[in-house]
Amino acid sequence: MSRTARPDPRHTVGVTLSVAGEGATAGALAGAVALASAGHAAVSSVERVDRSARPEPPEPPNGADIPQQDWQGRPLDCGGCAHLALRAQDGGCEPGHACVRDAYARRIDRFFRRHPELAAGHLQDPYFEVRAIAARHTDLFRLPALIDDEDETVRLQVALRLPQRLLGRLRDDPHREVRIRVAQRLDLGELPTMLHDADHEVRQAVARRLPEALLPLLMHDVDAQVRKVVAGRLPMPALWRMADDGRPEVRRIVAERLPAPLLDALAGDPDLVVRHTAACRAIGPVLQRLREDPEAVVREAADARHATLAERGTVLHIPTDTHR
Repeated sequence: MSRTARPDPRHTVGVTLSVAGEGATAGALAGAVALASAGHAAVSSVERVDRSARPEPPEPPNGADIPQQDWQGRPLDCGGCAHLALRAQDGGCEPGHACVRDAYARRIDRFFRRHPELAAGHLQDPYFEVRAIAARHTDLFRLPALIDDEDETVRLQVALRLPQRLLGRLRDDPHREVRIRVAQRLDLGELPTMLHDADHEVRQAVARRLPEALLPLLMHDVDAQVRKVVAGRLPMPALWRMADDGRPEVRRIVAERLPAPLLDALAGDPDLVVRHTAACRAIGPVLQRLREDPEAVVREAADARHATLAERGTVLHIPTDTHR
């Protein structure tokens, strides 16, 4: 089976990457703070969900302009199809809507939703989309035969369903999306074996699931996106060790999570948003220090924090010799 050029991009599932913006000026700080706060929650969304248990999806409004052709660009010919008899059945197959020979993945999926028992017979189909969608619907015990399929789309579907005892065979797959699926499902006892994966998105997936006791192993990862995930989960006292991380977007997360009495380590941070974040949470001497910050927007946030604490009656006594 040789891989040919893929059909129209509308035939396949896309990958969406959500990226939080960075950088701030005093005039646009409110927006920058919102982006920075959301930044560590925004992650690369690459998971293709197993839809075998969901209702049959409708044809999109523009589905009519997608030609009815096979994976090699030829017009569909029902006369040579092994499933021709299904056309006479109610809910059997329907050219242009539910057809295993169509190049459009959504139409292939509809066919296997109606006839999952036929999926096993298409696991060696020359078209990678047919094999991938058949793998989504076939019996689990048939999946091991597809572990070494030449196409990553097929192996991705296998990684989503393969039993744990076999899933480890895909942890070194050459395609990162396959390894991401493995990291999302692999037993926690086996997950540390993927700590040093070459791809940062794979390590991010590992960091999201790694037991807290092992998270310090990734706190010095070379990629800031991985360290952001770690900073969002790492418990104290290890979290305090990330207050001097080299990237401000990581320190912003630390500023959101450090216990308030320990925010002094970030009160003099060179990044405006880090200090602003600290000012919104600080207490006692740290808050007083931030009320004297050289940037007006930080002072305003610290003053607002002080006023809120005063209303609650929780403002701590500030010694007059705080800076001595």
